[in-house]
Amino acid sequence: MEASRTGGVRWMLVGWMFVMSAVAYLDRVNISIAGKDLAPEFHLSNVQFGHILSAFLIGYAACQVPGGRLAETWGARRVLTFGIIWWGIFTALTASVPAAMAGGLFVFVAVRFLLGCGEAVVYPSCNRMVAGWIPVSERGFANGVIFAGVGFGTSISSPLITWIMLNWGWRWSFWFSAAVGFVTAAVWFVIARDNPEEHAWVGADERQWIRSGLDVPKKKVGMPWAKALSSREVIALALSYFTFGYSAYIFFTWFFLYLVNVRGLNLKASAFYNMLPGLAMMAGSLLGGLINDAVTKRLGQRAGRGGIAAIGMALSSMFIALGSHVQDARLAAVVLAGGAGALYLSQSSFFSTTADVGGVFAGSISGMMNTGNQIGGAITASLTPWIADKYGWNASFGVAAALCVLGATAWLVIDPKRKLLSDSDLASTTD
Repeated sequence: MEASRTGGVRWMLVGWMFVMSAVAYLDRVNISIAGKDLAPEFHLSNVQFGHILSAFLIGYAACQVPGGRLAETWGARRVLTFGIIWWGIFTALTASVPAAMAGGLFVFVAVRFLLGCGEAVVYPSCNRMVAGWIPVSERGFANGVIFAGVGFGTSISSPLITWIMLNWGWRWSFWFSAAVGFVTAAVWFVIARDNPEEHAWVGADERQWIRSGLDVPKKKVGMPWAKALSSREVIALALSYFTFGYSAYIFFTWFFLYLVNVRGLNLKASAFYNMLPGLAMMAGSLLGGLINDAVTKRLGQRAGRGGIAAIGMALSSMFIALGSHVQDARLAAVVLAGGAGALYLSQSSFFSTTADVGGVFAGSISGMMNTGNQIGGAITASLTPWIADKYGWNASFGVAAALCVLGATAWLVIDPKRKLLSDSDLASTTD
């Protein structure tokens, strides 16, 4: 039994969800790197380019809950496969807009909106997989691995997209990203199944270990929308994740151009320093997941999930506020990257808590929570350059730092053990 705890099919699936997470962020942040050449070619201002960035996030936010429900209804295996193919198509279409085309801004907005709709299924579907495959005691680290893919995908985007741009132009960076997505989808469809009972590779010991650590109803139940919409946990998670998204998306959308246009670093130096937030996110996500599980085991879920999240977001606020005022450009990039890493100490807590609270509805609950994140991201994509134009970049980072404090505070009211459906609710539910 011990061997099944430390290896097995469930960790292979978690590992491939790490890969899908990395590809998802490669496909969404490549435009921030390519924007250096794309924006001048189409005569786009920073504010107009911000609208393109926001369009992706609006589509992403709008389809979070539907994506979660699809994963619960049709299964995460099929939904993720279809979603990756969908966003691969629209990634390729981003590069297919002719330079001389009238209304190019509108076309970019439409394509990126639809790309966001396709990517919206990824994390609700992954969370549904976690709820059905990963025991409660392992969810912190599992989510830490999955979201380490965010940092990895973000960090490799800068040197990879820059290299492709320098050799073949910005359009090829999108076509390459799309091709990687199609391969990723094919592998996932082959290796994944929606639950351990359906997977021929799962041994009896691993299957028993998984089932002994899950908390799922024995009867089929309908999604309790009224409970979800009035749940203190769900509301607080969405609020905190809104502040998380506002802060994180500064690094995803504007950090590279900030280093080039504001801090004055050349293209190669900016590509290097733009890797640092992603690497810090990856390290923070993995470390946060490990600490999450360790503290949960010793002190309980509220300390392990909420305590780590609150501390991480508070530390992020300090690093972001300090880093924006550092005079040396390279040192500022390092300190700000520390803020990104500290923020991602909390990442596994968000999705582990939605799996704890939501159970079989983890897809929908994480979709509701992630809607808040993407709304925050959509706002920062457009609001950050506006604040910078009016009040300076220190003010833009200052808003993010203040929101991190609010996000940390929201965790004080979240109890991961307060389930959406109690044992008595489940006992009274009929087939």
